[in-house]
Amino acid sequence: MKPLVNPAVRLLSARSLRTHRKAWVAVFAAVAVTSALLGALALALGSAGLGHARVERYAAAPVVVAGDQEVRWTKKPWGSEPETKTAGLTERVRIPSAAADVVRAVPGVRAAVPDPAFVVREPAAGADAGAEAQTYIGRSWEAAQLAPYRLIDGREPVQAGEVVMGSGAEARVGDTVAGRKVVGVADGPATLYVTAVEARKLAGHPGAVDAIGVLAQPGVPVDTLHARVQAALDDAGLKDTASGQPLRALTGDDRGGAEHLAAAPARAELLQLLAAVSGTVVLVAVLVLASLVAQALQQRAAERDLLLSVGASPRQVRGAAGREVTRVAGAAALLGAGTAVPAFPMLWSALRARVGVVPEGLELPAPPWLFASLLLVAAVVVGLTRLVVLFATRRPGRRGKGGARRVSGIVLVLLGVASAGAATFQGGDAAAAAAGAATVTLVAGCAVLGPWIAGAAMKVFDRPFRRFGGAPGRLTAAGASAHSRRLGAALVPVVLVTAFALVQLSAGTTMERAAVAQAQAATTADLSVSGMTAEQVRKLPGVGTATDVLRSTVVLARTEAGSPRLDRLPVLGVDAAGLAGTLDPGVVAGDLAGLTTGTVAVGADMAKSLGVKPGSTVELRLGDGVQKRLRVVAVYERSLALGEFLLPKAELTPHMSDPYPVRVLAAMEEGRSGPPVGSPVAPEQVTPPGAELNGIVSGGIVAAIGGLTLLSVLSTLTMIGAGRRGELHLLGQVGASAGQLRRMLGLEAGFLTATGLIVGVVVAALPLTAFTWSLTGGLPYLPPALGGLIAGAVVVTVVAGVFLPAPGRRLRA
Repeated sequence: MKPLVNPAVRLLSARSLRTHRKAWVAVFAAVAVTSALLGALALALGSAGLGHARVERYAAAPVVVAGDQEVRWTKKPWGSEPETKTAGLTERVRIPSAAADVVRAVPGVRAAVPDPAFVVREPAAGADAGAEAQTYIGRSWEAAQLAPYRLIDGREPVQAGEVVMGSGAEARVGDTVAGRKVVGVADGPATLYVTAVEARKLAGHPGAVDAIGVLAQPGVPVDTLHARVQAALDDAGLKDTASGQPLRALTGDDRGGAEHLAAAPARAELLQLLAAVSGTVVLVAVLVLASLVAQALQQRAAERDLLLSVGASPRQVRGAAGREVTRVAGAAALLGAGTAVPAFPMLWSALRARVGVVPEGLELPAPPWLFASLLLVAAVVVGLTRLVVLFATRRPGRRGKGGARRVSGIVLVLLGVASAGAATFQGGDAAAAAAGAATVTLVAGCAVLGPWIAGAAMKVFDRPFRRFGGAPGRLTAAGASAHSRRLGAALVPVVLVTAFALVQLSAGTTMERAAVAQAQAATTADLSVSGMTAEQVRKLPGVGTATDVLRSTVVLARTEAGSPRLDRLPVLGVDAAGLAGTLDPGVVAGDLAGLTTGTVAVGADMAKSLGVKPGSTVELRLGDGVQKRLRVVAVYERSLALGEFLLPKAELTPHMSDPYPVRVLAAMEEGRSGPPVGSPVAPEQVTPPGAELNGIVSGGIVAAIGGLTLLSVLSTLTMIGAGRRGELHLLGQVGASAGQLRRMLGLEAGFLTATGLIVGVVVAALPLTAFTWSLTGGLPYLPPALGGLIAGAVVVTVVAGVFLPAPGRRLRA
């Protein structure tokens, strides 16, 4: 039986690892950082995958009957099987109250308690009129037993006008809250409890409730009760009151979804974001590791050729290199994976610290067995590093740069340019995807064409270096011409960090700047009022027009490249009659005066994407899943600020859990000053679902990946410098002074910095310009401070990488 590893391979790898251990320091550091990043992301993905809504107000109910808070759409892609997409709904899907009678008749059910929730606002009084109102969630007192919440003072409400307050409200018996007398205080959150009759009246949905809590008789197993209740609902054929979907009997952690509506959509957005970020980290890591491993192995070309000349086979030399890399990467990957253990809770803590980023009701568990995934991550990183060996080195004994490499690089660059061009004709996510693909492809092409890019750049700098640089300039030009492959390897990480940082940072700042500009132009109101309705504001002295502003979401079903997709988009609900002087969406076609029930206004980019115009129809699923075909009455241009759809208030209100306006925008009559209510007008701007979460996570990941690429720059240059110490020593022996060597290294650092920044800017500019032109009609924008930070980080890193490995005593002589 043959040994698993050739003894010659084992001997070569062991001896080489001891001899070149300093050269592997850079690879070790890069692998450790990559493993730490991917390990933290893997833990975050696993935690989000296990995430669920917290069970609070239904904790004592083993089964909860509720509506389906997801919308589904099935479509058959081109040449494939039908595919179903789902999207979470952010507005309450109510169920018929008659379902309570069906559930009560199920064997083993002790009680079926309807839970008609509602919103109560207590307006600010006196001089504070128009200020932010205090908001309470209201429920019937009988639903308190589902938690259970119990009285800790006073008594239960028995007539209209009496309430029990949750202890979180800090109210006492005898106080007045929202015009009602507090007769009792219960444990639990700041909830307002009234009689069952008054709760049904205040909910405003006759014959419908939010959910039904099911209490079991003693000794009835939860699984048995759940199966019986679901079977009874199915036999009765009951549907929800919105989209007509069958009712659901929920148990276990699923019960939390009936109370925390934002948890499930936020969890889905978090999973998508983390998956996308993980893919980016893997791509960057492959480029970084390929550059480092290639440089580490190429510096030993003479040693490799010597081994071949004395009888070692090419397979043995490649095997020894692979074994050597695997041993280095294995130790580094385990170290990095261990570092991910404390990094993961820090990530979650940072997200929790920002109020509203992650919904309060979303639980993100991390059971001990989840941390075993770090071993898998370490194995994947080692496998990537080992795979890089096959592509990062030339075949032993083969000379030259390779025609295939040049053709591959040119093809990648052309594909990147084509993808950037395609982004200019797309919109929204399609443009972002095309721009992202263009960035990755262009960077990969530059990595492959590194030696040729370095050679072309040196042709530009060659004459100035030789004419004005004196002896150091001539040395720099001669060294660059003789070692274009080495120079190309040094350029790749500089280009990578520059392009990556510019794309990630500039895309966000450009969109944010455009959205703020549109919001400022769109908001023309003189006054913003909270705690009142437009009808009340119009009665104030001096007010000319006013519009309620409601915020909700809709789900748009459409196809992209033949595949189905569901997009959950933020929308505004407004009064068409009150828009004059308060909100100007920038209408480019049609008339907003026709924005009444059954109609919609569409943003220009979305209208182009859907191929609609005034008079066309658009099919939307409102926040509670109800499907509507709405006639387009206008197309407007300020969609970055106001969202892709504007709906009439009357169309949106019946499908909202809280139909109260977030604020009222008012315009004063000419020559009249504002009434003693309200506040200065902040620009009206919608926030896409998960935008703040995306910004925080992306910011952290950009910093981490930026650190990885800067480490790659420093490591590559340090490795190159360590490999050329003999060259610098020889130059000193033949007469080059320490000052000349320092100036030569300075010129090389300047060349690498200038070339890397220029190429990185060009690589980033193509997809960025295409993306921003498609969505904003303008050019990319990056705050000067961020641009200076990127350039400064590159300069410092390159200078350090060039000078640190130089023979210090000789240069100081």
